[in-house]
Amino acid sequence: MTDLTPAEAQEIEATDGYVAAELCGVTLHVKPAGQWRPSYLRSLREGDYDTWAVGVMSAEDAAKFVDLDATFDEIAEFTSTAMGTAGETPGKSGGRSRSSRTTRKR
Repeated sequence: MTDLTPAEAQEIEATDGYVAAELCGVTLHVKPAGQWRPSYLRSLREGDYDTWAVGVMSAEDAAKFVDLDATFDEIAEFTSTAMGTAGETPGKSGGRSRSSRTTRKR
C-alpha cells in the first residue's frame, strides 16, 4: 500500500472519498478500491466494465466512462492509476502474506 501525503489524504476526503484518474483525457472519480464490493471486482475481472463503472463511480462519471468506449489497455491504465492514487496496489490482496521463514519440524 502506498503512503499518502497529508495533502493527498485531504483531497480524497474533500471529494467524498472518491479519487480522480484520467481516462482518454477525461477526469473521472472512482471510489478507493477498499470500498469496492466483491461483485464490482468480479465484474472488473470478467471484463464487464460497464457494471463495474456503475458500482464504483458516480452516475455521471459512469455514463462518461461508458460513452468514452476506451480500449482494454486504456481501461487497465485507468484502473491502475485510480487504485494507485487511492493508496491501493493493483492486484494485491490486503490479506496476510506467508512468512518467508520456514518452520522446521522436530
